[in-house]
Amino acid sequence: MPTRHDIRNVAIVAHVDHGKTTIVDAMLKQAGAFAAHQHLDDRMMDSNDLEREKGITILAKNTAVKYHPKDGGAPITINIIDTPGHADFGGEVERGLSMVDAVVLLVDASEGPLPQTRFVLRKALQANMPVILCINKTDRPDSRIDEVVNDTYDLFLDLDATEDQIEFPIVYACGRDGIASLTKPEDGTVPADSDSLEPFFSTILEHVPAPTYDDEAPLQAHVTNLDADNFLGRIALLRVEQGELRKGQTVAWIKRDGSISNVRITELMMTEALTRKPAEVAGPGDICAVAGIPDIMIGETLADPENPIALPLISVDEPAISMTIGTNTSPMVGRGGSGKGADAKSAVKDRKVTARQVKDRLDRELIGNVSLRVLDTERPDAWEVQGRGELALAILVEQMRREGFELTIGKPQVVTQEIDGKTHEPVERMTVDVPEEHMGAVTQLMGVRKGRMDNMSNHGSGWVRMEFVVPSRGLIGFRTEFLTNTRGTGIAHSIHEGHEPWFGQLVTRNNGSLVADRAGSVTPFAMINLQERGVLFTEPGTEVYEGMIVGENSRSDDMDVNITKEKKLTNMRAASADNTENVVPPRKLSLEQSLEFCRDDECVEVTPEAVRIRKVVLDQKERSRTASRAKSGK
Repeated sequence: MPTRHDIRNVAIVAHVDHGKTTIVDAMLKQAGAFAAHQHLDDRMMDSNDLEREKGITILAKNTAVKYHPKDGGAPITINIIDTPGHADFGGEVERGLSMVDAVVLLVDASEGPLPQTRFVLRKALQANMPVILCINKTDRPDSRIDEVVNDTYDLFLDLDATEDQIEFPIVYACGRDGIASLTKPEDGTVPADSDSLEPFFSTILEHVPAPTYDDEAPLQAHVTNLDADNFLGRIALLRVEQGELRKGQTVAWIKRDGSISNVRITELMMTEALTRKPAEVAGPGDICAVAGIPDIMIGETLADPENPIALPLISVDEPAISMTIGTNTSPMVGRGGSGKGADAKSAVKDRKVTARQVKDRLDRELIGNVSLRVLDTERPDAWEVQGRGELALAILVEQMRREGFELTIGKPQVVTQEIDGKTHEPVERMTVDVPEEHMGAVTQLMGVRKGRMDNMSNHGSGWVRMEFVVPSRGLIGFRTEFLTNTRGTGIAHSIHEGHEPWFGQLVTRNNGSLVADRAGSVTPFAMINLQERGVLFTEPGTEVYEGMIVGENSRSDDMDVNITKEKKLTNMRAASADNTENVVPPRKLSLEQSLEFCRDDECVEVTPEAVRIRKVVLDQKERSRTASRAKSGK
């Protein structure tokens, strides 16, 4: 079969924070993608605000570098897909792998293979792709290169890799310094026999297969991603499998439901570094972008109008976590962060508070996010959104919040399945790295969540690695408690491990809530009286309403409190006038922590300025009646 030797398509996959985006930065710089005078940021591929804030890659993105071989041959285009390392964004990984012919597996020289390494590697091996192993961060003082290489071989064997796949080349790199070598350096040092990524580039050229195609085959191009442009409208990113795609050409658009319609390619673009440039033609193996098809979706095919042949749709893993997203139903809807606002009516104009706006936004998210599902509920203003994990859904809510939406978010739940007439729930494989002194606390924490230990190893450095299989339900709210118990030193990561029979009832939060019993403004006097009862979440001057949760009770039941109480002033001098008491600073909860804190009868109110936790039923008397009915079994 004919082969295109002027192009290579490769994805870089790894666990979170092992250096994917940093090494892509170094590749772009060393391949001459930028002029000498250009100012370059770190982690250029993480263009999204949330990606920069959280330090993780959320969306799979592609870039291209023109590599000039040292022997003076013709330049070769290397298309690089930077994929997320977090399993919650697995849909992005699967989409990225459908565009490439090989993967570079990046592994930290100290941490070694972790759960997400297993997840992304399993996807690559299932697609029968060759793998290049890159041991990154060799300059870490605690690096243990030989052990990490052996652990990676064990991982390949665990995942039933073929003999060809196990015979992978190994590159040793320090992505931050832009240096790579084929010779193993000493632990804790930068490779000494190289001063660039040249060995890394040459390994990619040698081991990533060049795209092959059939001269006689009709056009086939697979839509793998979507983007938008203010002038061009929706842009489809696709890989051309067979034939050629030209600007102005009429092609057959094969939709997800199998129907076919003819459309015209109004614009064709190819990626160079971080920009797209107009092009006239894209051949087999090229990754390009086309405009002119307003409703095109991921997984669809562009084909020859005279002989349309569809490519297989992109399949993704089933969702494991769901949460209800609806319009804001609190008394403060449409008002500012303090709850006051100069003019409530004008405040509502800038905000998106209607059910139609929320539904339109969720439908828009479905276009580019293949791992998400939106289902109707009994209520017309709320929808059940299912995704891979808690983080993926929290990121969606955070994006909507920044766009001006006001939402009510229900407690995250697991998506169960019926297998052989029995209810099965998703389980996760959790890998925990902790100092030895916290081992007992973590084991106890996992025991409450019905986790069973599968493996434990001690590296001899004072740290212990434990592997647990635990129901996904048990991990909702786990991270905050875990970091508290390990004093912020523990590292925990999990991946989806399948489904197992229902584990029974789990009690993960022992403390009740402090619930405001009236509307008003929080006073320091009331806070001083209440801070002995538990941990408060609000600060003086915050506007509250009946049913809003203002703190965590020290006991297991809920307590209705008056946090707006003011000190009565009389003309009598108080004996305690000179006694001063300090208000304990409140505990500020982020969006993720608020979702973790929720119980079944609680939800989270999310607005652009504030995140508040509240009871689903705000009225105190109605809640009491419901509780007494539940006790009597009526």
